[in-house]
Amino acid sequence: MSELKRILQQITALSDVPDPAVLKRLIDELRVSEKETALANEKIQSLIDILRQHPEYGDGLSSFVLKLIIQYRQISLYTDTGIMSDQGFFNSLRRLIGHRFLPLLPQDDSVVELAGYLFNKRSDERWLANVEKEKWDELVSLIRVEQKHLDLVATAKNSILNAIIILSYRISGIGLHPDLMESYPQILNYSASFVAQNQEAVLFVNQYRQAHELDSLTDITPEQAVDPAPLLVMIEQCEDIVATVRKRIYKTGISIRLTNMMLRLDQSLQRMRILTALLTESHQNRDRAVIELIQTLITTSNRRYSIGYLIDNNTKLLSRKVTENASRVGEHYISTDRAGYRQMFKKASIGGFVIAFMATLKILAYQLALAPMGRAFINSMIYGLGFVFIHVIRGTVATKQPAMTAAAIASTISESSGKKSHQLTKLSELIVDILRTQFIAIMGNVMLAIPVALIISFAWLQYTGAPMIDSEKAGHLLHDLDPFHSLALPHAAIAGVYLFLAGLIAGYYDNLAVYNHVGARIQRHRLLKAILPESWLKRLGGFVEANLGAIMGNFLFGVFLGSTATIGFIFGLPIDIRHIAFASANLAHGLFNLSADQISWNVILLSILGVALIGMVNLIVSFSLALFVALRSKEVRFFEWGRLTKLIFGHIISHPSDFFWPRDKPMKYARIDSQGHMIFDDSSAVQKGSKAIPSNYVVRRLSDVRVLPESQQASQENSQTNTDIYYDSQPQGEHIKPHTSPKKVVDLDDGLVDEELNSSPYTDDIQYDQATKTLHTANSDNPELAGDEVEPTGLDSKTTGDAKTPLPKPKKPPKLPN
Repeated sequence: MSELKRILQQITALSDVPDPAVLKRLIDELRVSEKETALANEKIQSLIDILRQHPEYGDGLSSFVLKLIIQYRQISLYTDTGIMSDQGFFNSLRRLIGHRFLPLLPQDDSVVELAGYLFNKRSDERWLANVEKEKWDELVSLIRVEQKHLDLVATAKNSILNAIIILSYRISGIGLHPDLMESYPQILNYSASFVAQNQEAVLFVNQYRQAHELDSLTDITPEQAVDPAPLLVMIEQCEDIVATVRKRIYKTGISIRLTNMMLRLDQSLQRMRILTALLTESHQNRDRAVIELIQTLITTSNRRYSIGYLIDNNTKLLSRKVTENASRVGEHYISTDRAGYRQMFKKASIGGFVIAFMATLKILAYQLALAPMGRAFINSMIYGLGFVFIHVIRGTVATKQPAMTAAAIASTISESSGKKSHQLTKLSELIVDILRTQFIAIMGNVMLAIPVALIISFAWLQYTGAPMIDSEKAGHLLHDLDPFHSLALPHAAIAGVYLFLAGLIAGYYDNLAVYNHVGARIQRHRLLKAILPESWLKRLGGFVEANLGAIMGNFLFGVFLGSTATIGFIFGLPIDIRHIAFASANLAHGLFNLSADQISWNVILLSILGVALIGMVNLIVSFSLALFVALRSKEVRFFEWGRLTKLIFGHIISHPSDFFWPRDKPMKYARIDSQGHMIFDDSSAVQKGSKAIPSNYVVRRLSDVRVLPESQQASQENSQTNTDIYYDSQPQGEHIKPHTSPKKVVDLDDGLVDEELNSSPYTDDIQYDQATKTLHTANSDNPELAGDEVEPTGLDSKTTGDAKTPLPKPKKPPKLPN
């Protein structure tokens, strides 16, 4: 007899007096290493086979688990586990650090503590993630509850219904919070949704409890099931409002507090969907909801005392704050066609011209007798003010583009995990465009910085009769470029980190300028109003608000570069910076002023190689960090990077020229709806091989691949093809026939249009009739969301009010081993 079968027999025998230790034995028997994916699926399959052969084990396991968990507090499992806390970061950090010195008392009556005891290995989360989804579905379908144990189901359902009410009130509170209304005043037109979802939640809970006779701790199957559609409609409307607010962030800005609130609102709405699915008659939806809830529980129980997880969550929140601001700035650094390619070269050439003079000033500044802090100040001003000047005259600095494209990268990844595989595939195409743009930017900087620096050194020699720097200093400049005998490459990596930070700083200040209405406040400044004409003051306010991020990012980037060497000197650390544009200018100055007996082909080639490697390290470090933040803000896990890297290297092998020269046919960026589903690029209604875009979709640039949203896939079952992805190169016969009527879309690239978003109050679209307890809609353009009329079905409803539950006092849970 197998060990699994023996444990299941014991569980079935002890189902009336469940012992957590026995369930832990089953989990330990199934547990494998996180790298043993095949073995993990084999063991789950063995368990499935046993349960299929012995249905009584499935009932024993279900009653065992139900009797065990009802001894614990379940409400917090449904309402708090896996949902962002509103507690401040430093309060949480102080609590967890205190836990290291004086452990926190465990909440013995919490299901989270039970999960932490059962799944006590850090690798459990990855182990369970390796199990195939189909096997999870089959396993849960075999664990059924017999009629005699329906009182256990009724108790569990009462807890779920209470949790729905609690979440509903929380959603109403967050949706009507003053901070959210201040950020987006138009939300007052939509506030009825947050109230109506609460009314529908209470109505659904009361109807469900009465129909299933849960008050008497039985769970009968009613003749007519209680329809959750009205509640789901209102949840969807609330989700659409949150999505609308997110799309307005580039106009309104966002704070950490508001980011936290919106994340909690998203998570609470999603949890409401899961809890509603747990109560539905659809076995497939219910089983998936059970699996998702269990995975969330295990993750939370493993990480509840982790400082790293706390930091991870809060830095992810910062990532969202920075990357959720407009990605329009980043898109300006991405060229897809020859015209954009030439424009980027022109802007980089302007930057290279100015950098040659900046490098010369820095070299001359070293001849001044200054204290270390004075030298750091002078160098910081040369760098910082020079970078700001380049920005003002519409030039660009090489290697800054990757850090500035973090928001554009983030906009290609949706919150929905279901489409990430498609999105990662097309994200690799976006990265190709970014790297090609970066290549031409570097060439523009270098091809101007080197000849201009040579001309400056030559003009200095002709005008003064003496070289600008002596041979020893020239040799030192070239030695600093040596990739093998100096710290040029580590110093280039430090500069790459600064480039990344400059991108984040720019995003932060762009958001700050919009959120705090800096432009309008400048126009109200008393002193400025007294000394400047009104038109000048208006232009100044608009310029500062539009460019504050770029100005601060450039200036502070210069401060970082200028002060690093001094900080290293003070602390005795061998740290400095190397940037390809300045390295190329220093190469020209060094070679020109080097004495004839010191110069050789070996020195020249080694210095050129050093410049190339410095640029490569600058690019790799800054771009990798920017990509990490962008993907992290959208919940793309680290182990998915391997697939992304493989896609990029595959493109290098198949089409290497794409990284250096524009494609013959520019990459077309498709559009993505508010749920993150990819749809066809063209917004026109009738185009060969295209499908009309539904009116409720908001679009944004993404790729040349279109993926049908899930809501439309059902209607395409009888189509000539049932594949999800369609390429432009497909035969004409395989395309979906277009609709004949055009649909309106709102294009994020051009900004959201207030008139289209707010042309009619929200209450005209969705109306809640208190007398008939129904939802009515006057908007027929979007039948998916509302329909002509949605009526709750089932038994006669109770009046909307408190959802009281006569729950028996739970028994004291068994004490878990330490």
